[in-house]
Amino acid sequence: MRGPTFVWLSTSPIVPIRWDLRLADWSMTHARETGGLPGMLDWRAASRLRDWRELAARGRIVAVGVDNAWERARLLDHGLGDALDSQVAHVELDARLSRIDAQAAELPRRIQAGPVLLDLFHRDGRLDGRWLGLHPREFALLWRLAETPGQQVTRAQLLRDVWRLDHVPETNSLEVHVSRLRAKLHVSRCGWLVETHPQGGYRLAADSVAPPLAYSA
Repeated sequence: MRGPTFVWLSTSPIVPIRWDLRLADWSMTHARETGGLPGMLDWRAASRLRDWRELAARGRIVAVGVDNAWERARLLDHGLGDALDSQVAHVELDARLSRIDAQAAELPRRIQAGPVLLDLFHRDGRLDGRWLGLHPREFALLWRLAETPGQQVTRAQLLRDVWRLDHVPETNSLEVHVSRLRAKLHVSRCGWLVETHPQGGYRLAADSVAPPLAYSA
């Protein structure tokens, strides 16, 4: 019995053998969009794939062949599930893509943050039928706060859960992203949603979140 299916996002249908998940019993389809399946983005061809940024924001994509560390960091910041260099082998790709896919399956598709409906597939929020245009990190911040409405989420927790960092860096990246998130919410007259907690960190305004909405295809 064959395993799960992944999409090979590239201009060429040929997958280098070291990245070929078919060796780990996956099935493969070659396409320019995932159609909801987990995917591997061939970074060598990314400049010729018009919609890779939109695909990346969905989170279930692993970019392979990204040999520059700064570029990998930028892709993670865009919302990619992972970004790996050219030396990664299919055994590691199997583990990483399986983990990302399992995590995505465990999460609710949508969650309500006050008047804003957060959509995990689009990595954006809607208000009165209009997308807010959230950056992936802004979306992840608001989603994390919406998981525990009214409760303090410390700086260290946000850096761990959103930035995937186990240490506190000497930068104000978190504060900058919170400021940008508040500015976008303010335009839609809901800047009050994200509060600074008196003891540090942030929280979603109390009593502003309804239970997660079940996904319906």
